[in-house]
Amino acid sequence: MSAVSAAFPAPRLRRLARRPARPLRPGGRDGRDGADEARQERCDLCSEPLPADHRHLLDLHAGAVSCACRACALLFDRQEAGGAHYRLLPRRRLRLGGDGIDDTLWASLGVPVGLAFFTRGGTSGEVTACCPSPLGLLRSPVAPDRWREAEASVPALATLADDVEALLVDRSQGAREHWIVPLDDCYRLAAVVREHWKGLGGGPEVRRRVEDFFHRLADGAPADGRPTTEPSPTDSRPGT
Repeated sequence: MSAVSAAFPAPRLRRLARRPARPLRPGGRDGRDGADEARQERCDLCSEPLPADHRHLLDLHAGAVSCACRACALLFDRQEAGGAHYRLLPRRRLRLGGDGIDDTLWASLGVPVGLAFFTRGGTSGEVTACCPSPLGLLRSPVAPDRWREAEASVPALATLADDVEALLVDRSQGAREHWIVPLDDCYRLAAVVREHWKGLGGGPEVRRRVEDFFHRLADGAPADGRPTTEPSPTDSRPGT
């Protein structure tokens, strides 16, 4: 693996990973007092207050994820709307059936750990493996011929949306999880790993948190435990 990213590109997602889910009171309020309301997260584009289930935009130049209110998210609901700057992150979460990537193919991808996600750059076409760690994200390019083998083995990978979706894999400690998820889910998981890692091997707490993350995905909810209320946008698959 190559250089370590010393800081995650989405500090708001770090806070989200640390924040427990709050049960809503009747009428949709979550019981926060006035001081908490004053600290409510706001849209990074227009500064409007954000609902709990707000969307995220990827800044293609900075590689950073920004929070967006519903109105701003609608502005970028098509790939061409953000030009070469912003892309709306989709909400598709697809568990890959079968065995996913087998042991031989996994070894050929050059990832030395069991937890990683893979993204494809829309401009370069290069596939990058990112491994969460206590220091940040370890990044490494994936050889094009190896990725083509992966797509031949798992055809759903050909539908991976450039830049904004990822193949998320957990093969640590006997797990066999293979998912296509929005990029912000991956950043949430990376934030969880960084927050709860202990010692050299991570410790049982971080493993429990990772397992909880995938249990929520399997239950049909995003990584922070909130229900998915909107389908992925029509541009979440190539050719649309």
